[in-house]
Amino acid sequence: MNANSLMNKVPAVTLAFWIIKISATTLGETGGDALSMTLNLGYLVSTFIFFGFLVVVLAGQIAAKTFHPFLYWAVIVATTTVGTTLSDYLDRTVGLGYPLSSSILFGCVVICLVAWRLTTGSVSVSNINTRTAEIFYWVTILFSNTLGTALGDFVATSSGFGFDGGALIFGAALALIAAAYFFLRVDHSWLFWSAFVLTRPLGATLGDMLTKPHAEGGLFLSRISSSLVLAAFMIACILLTERRSEQPPVSESNS
Repeated sequence: MNANSLMNKVPAVTLAFWIIKISATTLGETGGDALSMTLNLGYLVSTFIFFGFLVVVLAGQIAAKTFHPFLYWAVIVATTTVGTTLSDYLDRTVGLGYPLSSSILFGCVVICLVAWRLTTGSVSVSNINTRTAEIFYWVTILFSNTLGTALGDFVATSSGFGFDGGALIFGAALALIAAAYFFLRVDHSWLFWSAFVLTRPLGATLGDMLTKPHAEGGLFLSRISSSLVLAAFMIACILLTERRSEQPPVSESNS
């Protein structure tokens, strides 16, 4: 093992992974809006606050020697909250608009993946076991979660599909990716990143559907309360997943 090698510190990509990921992206939307809108801190200040949290938990994740599920998912949530407020700042305060910002961020994701592939020879997430791959992994995730916010808002608002319509569109797109995974001979790494990007706008539209006013097609629930419920659900899923993974396999014995 060379000096740059390390143990795999990312979870297995299972159904539980995607459930927790969608919960995390929904939490990122409600949590980001809670700070920037409900507490009225604004997009830029909220971005700096969430980015500070991201730096702390990401430093812990990179320094860790083994996989720690709560630390890993804390980084994921941090990237979704940063992505929410940063995207809103670019779209609404800077005035780039959803189509332009989505295009720029999509380009950033593609550049990260191409650079990663050229540098390491693979963009597989099944075994992130070098420092270089780990850095590319997290940078790509940050850009993908920022892209997802802009894309979700573009489909739900600018395109006129509404939050429920947007959720159905992104849910259907994810179903097609799942079908391709099971029935087509397609590189699973690229399918993973396609699904990873699309779970963010799905979470964004679900989060907005929970918290936006009735006149805008939302349920008008509290952003803070919704965030707390989503966080509790995530914690329960992580605990359940870890408990199941720690159970010894059932041995078969002859009667």
